[in-house]
Amino acid sequence: MTAPVRLQRFTALPGVRQHLIGLYREVRAELLHLPNYRAEVFAERLERHSAEPGWQAVVAFAADVPVGYAYANTVAPDDRWWARMATPAPVVYTAVPAVAVKEIGVIQSWRGKGVARRIHDELLATRNETYATLMVNPAAGDGKVQRLYEGWGYTVIGNVQPSPESPVLACMARPVHNQQH
Repeated sequence: MTAPVRLQRFTALPGVRQHLIGLYREVRAELLHLPNYRAEVFAERLERHSAEPGWQAVVAFAADVPVGYAYANTVAPDDRWWARMATPAPVVYTAVPAVAVKEIGVIQSWRGKGVARRIHDELLATRNETYATLMVNPAAGDGKVQRLYEGWGYTVIGNVQPSPESPVLACMARPVHNQQH
């Protein structure tokens, strides 16, 4: 059964900034001591990402309390998203603009109820790009997070280290309108 949540789409940061930062702090609580995961670093990334083309966010609310979020924006073929790859990504993914899912998270008490998938699918539902891409720490949840994305149709297309403070991440991609459910 699907969790009783309401999904809301945002296309500008001012109306959702505080929800996103608050959710990030709760979702990533055990990692906030690490340099790349500090809330201030996230807030800076959020500001930068929200100014990029095609930025959208989806927040899940249960009884008007935010319980999960995701946001994405368009990445062009020459975007730094692709340029930081350890080896070039397959050209099929980089030849045209793609949608990059930059963040996705659900608070602990709402995990395992299909909320992340609903947020993700809503985020991609109105996108015009051909491919979706995201980055994941292969160690997150002892590999569980990457396996979850694989179940959503994503495949690993390479590795990337977005910043010196970041772990090496797996870059994954799939068609935006994947028929796999």
